[in-house]
Amino acid sequence: MSRPSPSLGTLQGTGILFYLLAAVLLGCAHAVPTERLEVVRTFPHDPEAYTQGLVFYDGRIFESTGMHGRSSVREVDPGTGEVVRIRSLEEEYFGEGIARVGSSLVQLTWKEETAFAYDLETFEILDTFEFEAEGWGLCHDGDWLYMTTGEAVLYLRDPATFELHDSRPITRGGRALPEVNDLACVGDYLYANVLDSDRIVRIAKESGEVVSEIDASILEPEGGRPDDIQAVLNGIAHDSESGTFYLTGKLWPTMFEVRFHPEAPPEE
Repeated sequence: MSRPSPSLGTLQGTGILFYLLAAVLLGCAHAVPTERLEVVRTFPHDPEAYTQGLVFYDGRIFESTGMHGRSSVREVDPGTGEVVRIRSLEEEYFGEGIARVGSSLVQLTWKEETAFAYDLETFEILDTFEFEAEGWGLCHDGDWLYMTTGEAVLYLRDPATFELHDSRPITRGGRALPEVNDLACVGDYLYANVLDSDRIVRIAKESGEVVSEIDASILEPEGGRPDDIQAVLNGIAHDSESGTFYLTGKLWPTMFEVRFHPEAPPEE
């Protein structure tokens, strides 16, 4: 998702138990292989953009931003960071993950249980879909839309109708991994941000199992990371031609083009 993070004081009863249990389970999970992050280049990013999703296509970056009254879908020049086109959402909607489906973009909303399909070139709304869940991350692999909702579950939806096709648990070392946020579909895998962390995970699409992790804590926006507690790493897109990824964060003034390199396992 991309919501403001809950404070401990707002978590009550089973909510507290869930978060404590998740922390314990993740702490006990088996280690997974790691990948090293290499920064290829940096360029400016709108520091007012509460980034919820990124898509790279045909040399262009498309971005979804969140917050009520500030949500939008936009095209961004990957050379300069300039916002080329923008369409704002109505104030009632909180923008979330975004995916390209052919010549359209599909954008989730957080709690409004609504997704919008836009014409890629004009941002005209082509269709509106309803679903029963929170909207977090979204990507399209050519066959299915992969969607996350904050639960440790991966949902597969029909890209034409948005109807639910299948679901599978998201696990790391055999343990549930909740709060998987923005997604990028890359071959047999999904790359994803994990909410409120500098962790990126690579998930096998068929099993939902995390097969490797990337530590993105080395990313340092120009002038340092914003003081805002919500200004966390979020937004991941893949350039299939170069093999690079684009990363940024909510309210970050910088976007990064990066590569991931598998690290050799430690010698026994």
